Amino acid sequence: MKLKHFLTGAVVAAVLVAGGVWAMRSTTTVAPDSTFVLLDGSRTTTSDLHGRVTLVNFWATSCTTCVAEMPRIASTYDKYKDRGYDTLAVAMSYDPPSYVVNYAQTRKLPFPVAIDNTGAIAKAWGEVQLTPTSYLVDKQGRIVKRYVGEPDFAELHQLIEQLLSQTT
Repeated sequence: MKLKHFLTGAVVAAVLVAGGVWAMRSTTTVAPDSTFVLLDGSRTTTSDLHGRVTLVNFWATSCTTCVAEMPRIASTYDKYKDRGYDTLAVAMSYDPPSYVVNYAQTRKLPFPVAIDNTGAIAKAWGEVQLTPTSYLVDKQGRIVKRYVGEPDFAELHQLIEQLLSQTT
């Protein structure tokens, strides 16, 4: 009977992860040092994010959940950008750069988009393999929450509000 409950729990956990509702909370992990090459050729680093609450979103144009959540990520960015919030979308290494550029331009994404050509950024951020995977980083550069799958946007907005109200 115990094995059955364990297996049921494992199956439920696997379904929840696959379904995109799994989240991990951590208040002590510092965001890894990374250099992001943006679509316009400029660079930004993890240290450039300090002082702002930032959602770092790993995604791919071939990921249906990523494409489905992107309008809400853009809406969240627009809602909080003037209050010290930022978003950085990081396309996975397997995503053809021309697809990423086309997607960002045709959808008029309002935030910076980077391409992780080598996969080094995804590796540094916790061996990201499933998309979408997003990290909410506080003003001090600490990862506050990791989302695998589409976040609960109401809960995300509450957390952003809390983090924006904190002083650095």
